[in-house]
Amino acid sequence: MKPIRKAVFPVAGLGTRFLPATKAIPKEMLTIVDKPLIQYAVEEALEAGIEQIIFVTGRGKSALEDHFDVSYELEATMKARGKSLALIEGIRQKPGSPVYVRQQEPLGLGHAVWCAREIVGDEPFAVFLPDELMVGSPGFMKQMVDAYHKVGGNVIGALEVADSETDKYGIISPGARDGRLTEVTALVEKPARGSAPSNLMIPGRYILQPEVMRILETQEKGAGGEIQLTDAMAQLIGNQPFHGFTFDGQRYDCGDKAGFVQANVALAVARADIGPAVRSFIATL
Repeated sequence: MKPIRKAVFPVAGLGTRFLPATKAIPKEMLTIVDKPLIQYAVEEALEAGIEQIIFVTGRGKSALEDHFDVSYELEATMKARGKSLALIEGIRQKPGSPVYVRQQEPLGLGHAVWCAREIVGDEPFAVFLPDELMVGSPGFMKQMVDAYHKVGGNVIGALEVADSETDKYGIISPGARDGRLTEVTALVEKPARGSAPSNLMIPGRYILQPEVMRILETQEKGAGGEIQLTDAMAQLIGNQPFHGFTFDGQRYDCGDKAGFVQANVALAVARADIGPAVRSFIATL
C-alpha cells in the first residue's frame, strides 16, 4: 500500500459568489479570522503527512503563490522592529514542495484534478477543496489517511446531512458499515429530494488511486457541461476498494456567504485572545 505523499488543490475558480471582494483577491485568500482559507487546508494536509502540495491555479492567483513564498521585505521589517516571525515562518513550504499548474479552461473539478496528472504520476493522492473548512482534532485528512492504511483503495470524505438537503450534494450509496467507514456501492450526484440512497454527502476531501487520472483522460462532460470528478470515481467502484469515512469534527461551507460568516464567528469565539470580546459583542446584537 503506497503512502499518500501528494495532494491536489483545485484553486482556479473565480469566486463569483463573493464579488466584489474576489475581483482582485483569490477567494482562497479570504480570511477566517486572521488566516486565509487556503492555509487551513494546507496545514490539514501537512498534518496528514502530505509532502508535496500541488495547486491547480488560473489567472489572477499570484497572491496565493506569494502567500507561501518568502517575503524578504516583511521579514526584514519585522526583525528590525523586534517582532516574532513565528506566524509567517510557519507558512513557508520546503523548496520544491509547492507546485503550480494552470487549468487554462474552466471545465470542472474532474478536469482540474486531471491537470495535475504529470506531477501525481503513478501514486495515490489526496484532493482538497479549500472552500470546505474542516475543523477537528486530528484534522479530517489525518483521519482519512489513518482509515486508508486500514482498507487501502479509495477513501472519500463523508458527512451526514439532513434528508432535506441531500439534493444539494453528491451522495454515497452505502454498503457495509464499520464504525466511521462505509463501503461505497455507488455515487449519486444531487439526487431528487426523497430519492437519496443515504444522507452521507461528500464534503470535499478525497484519497484516490492514480487510475482515476486515466479515466478522466477520456471522460465526457457531465452535469453542468463540466468534467465531473464524481463520474470518474464512480467507474472505480467495484474494481478497487472504495469507502467513505465520516468526519469527526465540524464542517463550514465557506463557498457560501452564510457559511463563511459562521466559520469566522465560530473560530473567533473559540480563541482565547479575542473570544471574550467577540462573545460580548454578539450578546449585544
